[in-house]
Amino acid sequence: MPEYPCCFCGSSIPINEFFRGDSCAKCKRDTRVCKNCDWYDPAYNNSCRENQADRVVDKEKSNFCDYFKPSFRSFSPRSSGDQAKAAAEALFKKK
Repeated sequence: MPEYPCCFCGSSIPINEFFRGDSCAKCKRDTRVCKNCDWYDPAYNNSCRENQADRVVDKEKSNFCDYFKPSFRSFSPRSSGDQAKAAAEALFKKK
């Protein structure tokens, strides 16, 4: 049975735990959320590549979207403050 990463903590979630009301065993956050969906993309209108999906305001709360499909790419570790600061300094460094 395939497992997918939680978009919040990266913990593995079995495919059968993405129903409305299900939550991640590790972080206890909802699993059937836009940010865990393969269609989720902040670059698109309503942050969704599926143009027929209804608008969902809170992308981190469980919803009833009929187009939901778990994503393998939903988790990306957040960079630490030091990494972000170093990246900003490198970007604006005087030549």
